[in-house]
Amino acid sequence: AKKSAPCIVFIDEIDAVGRHRGHGLGNSNDEREQTLNQLLVEMDGFEANEGIIIIAATNRPDVLDPALLRPGRFDRQVVVPLPDIEGREKILNVHMKKVPLAPDVEPRVIARGTPGFSGADLANLVNEAALLAARRNKRLVAMREFEDAKDKVMMGAERRSMVMDDDEKKMTAYHEAGHALVIIHEPAHDPIHKATIIPRGGALGMVMHMPERDRYSYHRDKMHADLATAMGGRVAEELIFGHDKVSSGASSDIQYATRLARAMVTKWGMSTKLGPLQYEETQEGYLGYGGSARTMGSDETNKLIDTEIRDLVEGAHKRATVILKKNIKQLHLLAQTLLEHETLTGDEIKELVATGKIDREDKPGSSQPIAEVKGSAIPKAGRRAVGAAA
Repeated sequence: AKKSAPCIVFIDEIDAVGRHRGHGLGNSNDEREQTLNQLLVEMDGFEANEGIIIIAATNRPDVLDPALLRPGRFDRQVVVPLPDIEGREKILNVHMKKVPLAPDVEPRVIARGTPGFSGADLANLVNEAALLAARRNKRLVAMREFEDAKDKVMMGAERRSMVMDDDEKKMTAYHEAGHALVIIHEPAHDPIHKATIIPRGGALGMVMHMPERDRYSYHRDKMHADLATAMGGRVAEELIFGHDKVSSGASSDIQYATRLARAMVTKWGMSTKLGPLQYEETQEGYLGYGGSARTMGSDETNKLIDTEIRDLVEGAHKRATVILKKNIKQLHLLAQTLLEHETLTGDEIKELVATGKIDREDKPGSSQPIAEVKGSAIPKAGRRAVGAAA
């Protein structure tokens, strides 16, 4: 770099050599530390390094050695977040230039329905849509292909080869109907986008919900609504099939609800008994790999944390039970319609709840959804699906 000055040196994944020294319980990585020491000396040594700018990138700034971030070294940090709706629209326009588009394709609508997508995710979405159009022998990629590609990227590929008996299908339909109905009757929840009982990825069925705009923070009422929605599938099984016939399909829902309740209590100070204090910190794993969360406090505090988490999840269970018992006829109607059509869009579900029927052009059993705006909630920077796990 000195021979070529003035110039810019770019180091990608700086955490590979710039990780915090002294971690790893005594087993230091000599080669990496020697590289880091040399880097520190060259960046802030006795010689003047005029005309050289060093830029580095990492997605783990928390593990960098403090000496790297001192003035004169990497003293300016630029955060590159996931793109917002404007950024996603522009990225989509770049990737769509290579694809023959139908007149009904609207990049703005697709951008609105993909919160939390990175540039690579959006490129993948366009590629998947083009592949779907090719498989369907179409010369142009239409909005329908983009919607189906979005479902595949977010929920996984359909597993139509998977054979489910009638009892399992009925159980899945009521499970997903329970999620969908709680979403509709929770005012603080994001709008429902789609419900399906077609197996995708590792799930037997799924309900998608999306926000109307990019979300950067979450309110307490929204979190309670999310907890109630997560419990909706299990509650529907209990109400319709009885205590002894409850399935293991709610495992991912229970895991999500427990994780959210723990974060509310230990990280976000949303427990009235424990107050606005942080009780959990993330620890880096052995030799810097992996990591775990460590709860801080006495045994009594830990017991109180466990009690508060249980109260939040059980409260959500009761909340979902009240909603579904009050709207039991809608639950039966929605489950039967899911069994008939397999996939329902958010607008169809709202129409069904409001009027008791849906107007649909496709025949019963068709899984092709009507194209509509799609949006989401909860990380990956905001998106999540609730459903029955296989």
